Formats: sequence, C-alpha cells, structure tokens
Amino acid sequence: MTDSARLAPAGRVFAIVAFVEAATWAGLLLGMLLKYGTGTTDLGVWLFGRLHGAAFLLYVVVAVGAGVRLRWPLWALLVALVAAVPPLATLPVEVWFRRRGLLSAR
Repeated sequence: MTDSARLAPAGRVFAIVAFVEAATWAGLLLGMLLKYGTGTTDLGVWLFGRLHGAAFLLYVVVAVGAGVRLRWPLWALLVALVAAVPPLATLPVEVWFRRRGLLSAR
C-alpha cells in the first residue's frame, strides 16, 4: 500500500491544497522578481497575486476542515494555519504531518 493510499480523504485534500498554495506562492515570488527585480512585466504579480489569494483562503478553510475531521490537536491546527504565511512553508508542514500520521484516518 502506498503512502498516499493510506491518507484519509480530508488528508488527501489537505495535501493537494498545501501544494497548490505553495505553487501559487512560488508563482507570486517569480512575478515579484520580474516586476521589481528586472522591471520587465507585472503580469506575474497580477495573475499569481489573485491565484495565491484564492489558494490562501482555500488552504485556511481546508486546514480547519481537516483539523476538525481528522481530530488534530490544537498545536497541529495552529501550525497548519501559521504555515500559510511564510512562502512555501505549507510543503514541509504537509510532509511532517504525513509522517506523523496526522493526514491518515484514525
């Protein structure tokens, strides 16, 4: 049985949304580099700013839902929510939660 097969449905959704949130962060960072670093275009900030805003809000909703559904301890829910703020932090948190079994059915 693979690792992803053992994930609860809420854990699988959390893992996917954590990746999407990090990917949109990366796009926004690239967009900021192009806009402020090279001065070539602001299209990346325009596009990924919107996408990341939506992904951020979705991540917060999914994290709270997964925390309730999977009965995370309060510290785990707080870590998941704080991870949405620094760039790309949702990826290591998702890996850590997966290894600790927080994304699996109890």
